[in-house]
Amino acid sequence: MSTTSQPFGLRPAYSPSGVVRPTAYSIVTGYSANILQNQPVKIGTNGTIEAAAIGDRFIGTFQGVEFTDADGRYRVSNKWTASTAATDIVAYVTLDPTIVYEIQANGPIAVTDIGSQADYTTITAGSTVTGLSALMLNTATLTTSANAALRIVGIASGPDNAAGDNFTIVEVQVAEHQNVADRVAY
Repeated sequence: MSTTSQPFGLRPAYSPSGVVRPTAYSIVTGYSANILQNQPVKIGTNGTIEAAAIGDRFIGTFQGVEFTDADGRYRVSNKWTASTAATDIVAYVTLDPTIVYEIQANGPIAVTDIGSQADYTTITAGSTVTGLSALMLNTATLTTSANAALRIVGIASGPDNAAGDNFTIVEVQVAEHQNVADRVAY
C-alpha cells in the first residue's frame, strides 16, 4: 500500500521491448559491499559490477548472483554478501535503458510530477536476511530543471496506490544511464 512505507528498491516492471532480460556480468571475489536485489549497479573500471552510489550513473539493477563458495558449493542468491570469497561468479543485472521500474517514494508524488527527475535515498538500505533493497525515490530531490538519476514516467497502477498518497509508488526510467559503450560485458 502506498499509505505505508514498505520500500522494495527499483523493481523492474516492464520493458517497451517486451521482456526484461538480465545480462550476465561478474563481481570481483571479496567485493567489500553488499549488493541487494533491485539495487542500482554500475560497471567499475575493471569491467565488473559494483554498487552505484547516489549521484553515480548506473546501468540497471542487480537481480541475483550465482557462484561457487570457498567450500566448493554452488550457490544461487538474490544478494551479494560483502567480502564473499568465491569463484565462477555470475551476476545478473538489468541493462536496457528503456526498462520501466517501480519504486516507492518517501513522500507524496502528484500527477504534475510526471516528467520530473529525482534521486534515490540511501543506497545501502535493505535487508541482508531477505536480500531485498529498501531504496526509495527521494522526493526532496524532485526537479524539472536539473539532472537526477531517475525520471518519473507514471504512477504505478494498483488498488492501493494513487497520486498524492503518503508513499506513492511510481514508474521511473534511468535518467542518467551509464554509457553502455563504456561497459565491458562478462
